[in-house]
Amino acid sequence: MPGERLTVRRASEVGRFPGAAPPTRVEVSIQKQEKKREDGGCRRWFRKICPCCCKRQNSSSYDVTDKVELKVPSPTPPPVISPEPTKPKPENGERQIVFLSLRSHNVFSEMKLKVCSVDLLSSRTGQNRKEHHTDLYHGDELIIRRGQTFQMEMELNRPYDPDTDKILLELKTGPLPLVSKGTHVIIPLVDHLEDGRWEAKITEQSDNKIKLSVNSPANAVVGLYGFTVTSRHVKNETANTHNPDKNIVIVFNPWCEEDTVFLDDEEQRKEYVLNDTGRIYYGTEKQIGARTWNFGQFHEGILEACLFILEKSDMPPSGRGDPINVVRVISAMINVQDDLGVLVGNWSGNYSDGVSPAAWSSSVEILRKYHSTGGEPVKYGQCWVFSGVTTTVLRCLGIPARSVTNFQSAHDTDVSLTTDVYFDEKMEPIDELNSDSVWNFHVWNDCWMARPDLPPGNGGWQAVDSTPQETSQGTFCCGPASLSAIRSGHVYLKHDAPFVFAEVNSDKIYWQRNLDGTFSQVHSEKKAVGHCISTKAVGSDDREDITYLYKHPEGSEEERIAVETASRYGSKPEVYSAPIAEDVCVEVKMDGEGPRIGSDAQLRIVVKNMSSQPRRATLHSQAAVMYYTGVLKNAIKKDQILVELLPNEGLIEWVLPYQQYQDQLVDQAALMMTLSGRVTETKQVLANQMTFRLRTPDLKITPIGEAVVGKEMSAKITFTNPLPRTLKGVLFRVEGLGLQKGHEVVVGDVGGHSTVTLTEHFIPTQPGTRKLVASLDCKQLSQVIFCSKNCSLKKNKTIFDIDILRGSGFEGL
Repeated sequence: MPGERLTVRRASEVGRFPGAAPPTRVEVSIQKQEKKREDGGCRRWFRKICPCCCKRQNSSSYDVTDKVELKVPSPTPPPVISPEPTKPKPENGERQIVFLSLRSHNVFSEMKLKVCSVDLLSSRTGQNRKEHHTDLYHGDELIIRRGQTFQMEMELNRPYDPDTDKILLELKTGPLPLVSKGTHVIIPLVDHLEDGRWEAKITEQSDNKIKLSVNSPANAVVGLYGFTVTSRHVKNETANTHNPDKNIVIVFNPWCEEDTVFLDDEEQRKEYVLNDTGRIYYGTEKQIGARTWNFGQFHEGILEACLFILEKSDMPPSGRGDPINVVRVISAMINVQDDLGVLVGNWSGNYSDGVSPAAWSSSVEILRKYHSTGGEPVKYGQCWVFSGVTTTVLRCLGIPARSVTNFQSAHDTDVSLTTDVYFDEKMEPIDELNSDSVWNFHVWNDCWMARPDLPPGNGGWQAVDSTPQETSQGTFCCGPASLSAIRSGHVYLKHDAPFVFAEVNSDKIYWQRNLDGTFSQVHSEKKAVGHCISTKAVGSDDREDITYLYKHPEGSEEERIAVETASRYGSKPEVYSAPIAEDVCVEVKMDGEGPRIGSDAQLRIVVKNMSSQPRRATLHSQAAVMYYTGVLKNAIKKDQILVELLPNEGLIEWVLPYQQYQDQLVDQAALMMTLSGRVTETKQVLANQMTFRLRTPDLKITPIGEAVVGKEMSAKITFTNPLPRTLKGVLFRVEGLGLQKGHEVVVGDVGGHSTVTLTEHFIPTQPGTRKLVASLDCKQLSQVIFCSKNCSLKKNKTIFDIDILRGSGFEGL
């Protein structure tokens, strides 16, 4: 009608049924006004609710003065009710009251859902960048570390309805993103976030705005991702895709326990990930010099350059989730050989068409120049420049790294694991054969990661060398090689352990040519290489000597055993005399289910002499604390054991006192026992390793009452502190699907060997076999998950299957 003006007020709800959408009854008062004819009130009201979906054709022809107040009905949607009967049309001039039955739920939800804008909350000073330790990177892109949640906000064209609306986040990286390769990620909305997967959850909602918490797995592919949001209504097959034209960069996460590069020391993380300057050592072992190097991993343009290097390599994007692959590719891409990498090596002394290696003091200019020219190699570099740039790239990508200098560094060219010097019959050097060399110093890198591809105990620091010296599988790269494997002489473990072992611990062997053209060994030096291996200390500019990480003390029996063990896998295994016999074996055994935490740990070392003659041996034992990833934290007990063996078996009782491990354990209380030794009479080398854990105490759960759906029952949870000292801040978590919602119970301090009893009351809601799970959280017994009980719930019938699970639940350790 001409000049209509609407006054809308909600009437009472009628005709409500369970499970249906509630109607909103609107009372419309229509009054005559002397105004130009315009659209009906319903259209104007609809335009007010969603102007973007109902745009005005000609704003000058409307006089919208209506005020609409909408009260959204209760969350439980009732059914549509029948419309009111048609009323007789009133006479002209009469006031008309019209009752309309509308569903405000459907007014919103059946409208096409659109994303109007996305805020990735990527400011350097914002929550995301601060929590992810990426606030030092230049720029305002969203840079996150994998395995950790991040936040974003969205503005929609209408309120989001979880019952009828679907929103998916999509991330794509690489030239051909595929879901199966992890390079095309589809992130659904869920009610509860779980670790280890891509998921998103709405944490806040206000009108048309929502805030999301997004979770990424700890093995996500690192790199640059494009980001889009897809939205649709369940009744509308057509989806709307919103491209905010914003990228997300994902890097490795040394703060995340599930990430392979996790480093459990905040000061070391600050040094080896966040510190953008350092020291690189040079000179000779008697005259060690130091130069300051600007790594600049957070400088403007450096992250882009590092991502460019990854893209320029031949590694498929799907391989970027594994730091082993990434480190290996970076070691190849930093040098120019094979793939037109970053730096051209030059040891000629002529640098007229480039920059002298000694003139560089920063990685920033090198990487920016390489990136800005589209990948033109930069001239020139030598070992310390290759190492400095490698440190920058690895830290930028989130992998803990440091530059390392080895003085008297050997270069083995024939995989003999010895440094060979050849003379003719007159003891004159044979230059064409003397290809091995010993450098005054050589600089490479250590990087930190677990090595799930190797036996336990070989995680931690890994050597990687970007200086092009020898090829590895046809490419000029080197590493990552486990320092633990190098120290033990286990050079059969990948990657490139033989080359690194020879650099730090090869013997220098002198050979003389015989008259028949063969060579005989005439002399050897056992302490010729691998001296004063140095890196910058954590938190200071002091030099730290880390030679002990690469090899046992020079001249010790353990060091000699490592050398001889390694030589067996080289091209000249005959350099060291073979044992006369191998008739002694050694192994470590454990009684029953193994030692318990809080008590002395006892193991049995069984040494068996299978000969008919007596044997003597010297055994070196070491017990080290180990993370579940196989990374060793530190050694807590070392022994040297003299063994007199009669024919047949010998037995040694080995004990690790509680006092020696009480403050050293990490999650899951795992340790590694390492044995090495030599039989005096035969020169046979003995070696053995065993991984074990200290068993955590049983937490007992006893059901009380009849287990019937809908009927209250109880369970008594009992825990006894296994330690002789007080546990601080003990907290229980209890949960049982169909039994009890997950919740926490704060207990506080529990005295040494004291017992705590907790009674839980709950009402089962689902029939069938159910399990009540309880766990204890306490710093001294970190991440210990205890036992549970199975309860079979049937209608009017109860069966309890008591099955107490012992230990921490990580039986693989």
